[in-house]
Amino acid sequence: MKSQLFFVLLPLFLLLPSSAIRFDIQNNCSYTLWPAVLPYGGGRHLDSGQTWTLDFADGPRLARIWARTNCSFDSSGRGSCLTGDCAGQLNCTSYGTPPLSKAEYGLNNFAHMDYYDISLIDGFNVPLEMTPTTNGCSKSIRCSADVVGQCPADLRAPGGCQNPCTVYKTPEYCCRAGRCLPTDKSRFFKALCAEAFTYPEDDPTSTFTCPEGTNYRVVFCP
Repeated sequence: MKSQLFFVLLPLFLLLPSSAIRFDIQNNCSYTLWPAVLPYGGGRHLDSGQTWTLDFADGPRLARIWARTNCSFDSSGRGSCLTGDCAGQLNCTSYGTPPLSKAEYGLNNFAHMDYYDISLIDGFNVPLEMTPTTNGCSKSIRCSADVVGQCPADLRAPGGCQNPCTVYKTPEYCCRAGRCLPTDKSRFFKALCAEAFTYPEDDPTSTFTCPEGTNYRVVFCP
């Protein structure tokens, strides 16, 4: 269901008119991050306390926002990150490598509403919060628990807490066949971050809406 919200319907609403949208991405962590935004923003270095603002005059239709940690890049923008790495590029053109926690936005054609969420389907690396800031929409969603510190031994990964599909690659954890249900591993994440996506059909408790054209703020380490 989650994939349907953001991606299966994408061809249907590519032709719809859109409105300007702004993302303010703030690093409230005590350490440097390298946030990334796809498919529109790429990526950049963001020191503690800094904010990266992205303004889009027409759209975007969808966006994924995540933080990369412990990165090192050369003058050409090539390097690597401990978590969230996108093929060794500073300016991401591909999605990050789990584990990573992410904020997601999608313009769905149903009633011209924005859909937004925080997802732990790809695991967790940095606490985050996503908040609408315009159009009278103000429902903030947050995952600020110590997920890494409480991570089960089998999901522990350098710099984060891995998702069970990446670790086990089974239909049960990856929801690749049959009915998609919560698992013991998804319940671990859900217990710590109740409003976050923790498995692919976690929509009822984890998808939120605003009027089309709403602006958003994403804060890492809220």
